[in-house]
Order: sequence, then structure tokens, then C-alpha cells
Amino acid sequence: QLQPVESGGGLAQPGGSLRLSCTASGKSLEFHSIAWFRQVPPGKEREGLACFSSTQGSIYYADSIKGRFTISRDSAKTAVYLQMNNLKSEDTAVYQCAAGGPFCETYQLRDIAFGSWGQGTQVTVSS
Repeated sequence: QLQPVESGGGLAQPGGSLRLSCTASGKSLEFHSIAWFRQVPPGKEREGLACFSSTQGSIYYADSIKGRFTISRDSAKTAVYLQMNNLKSEDTAVYQCAAGGPFCETYQLRDIAFGSWGQGTQVTVSS
């Protein structure tokens, strides 16, 4: 079972960019859907943002991130990224990646569809 690990969080100014990475000790992510969620504040319901799978590519679920965030996977298929551009204060959250089955859900990104979760990385957008 994969154990995802996030990296790349930190402090950014409004309008700035950050790139989050999700890896699993160098293991292949090819046969798993990998999704990004965020939670504000910790303990409240997670918001599903985007999902990537080998067969479907990138799927975006949250209207608030469309056009600003991009999910992608590296050519080695060992990392999935969340490129976040034009950051806003409301993007401040703990971001988690999760690994699931081979397919992303079509209409809604539900956290119950994912069995392996990273610890999360804090993203703070502030001037």
C-alpha cells in the first residue's frame, strides 16, 4: 500500500505561486488515482480539489481553483504535483494528497474513495 508524502508547502504572498509534490518513497503512482484535498481548519470537512489517473488524466472538482491550480504527474510516474498560481488568502489550508484505486470519481471527489493519506502540508497565503 502506498504511503503518500507531501512537500512544497509554505508561505506565499497573494498572487504568488507554490508547487506541492506528492510522492510515495519512489514507488510508482501509475496504477493509482492521486488526489489533492485541503482542510480549513484542521479537523473540518476536507475539500476535494483535483485528481489524476493514468487513464483519465487531470480532473478538477472545486470551482474555486479552476484556472489557477494544475494537477500533473511526472514522466517517471513517481510524483504528482499541484501547481498553485494566483494564490489567494482563502487558499490558506492544510493540503493533503491521497492515493486510491485506478480511477478518479467523475463528478465529486470524496475522501472516502481514498485509502492512503499523507500527513499534510501547510499553505499560508498572506502579505
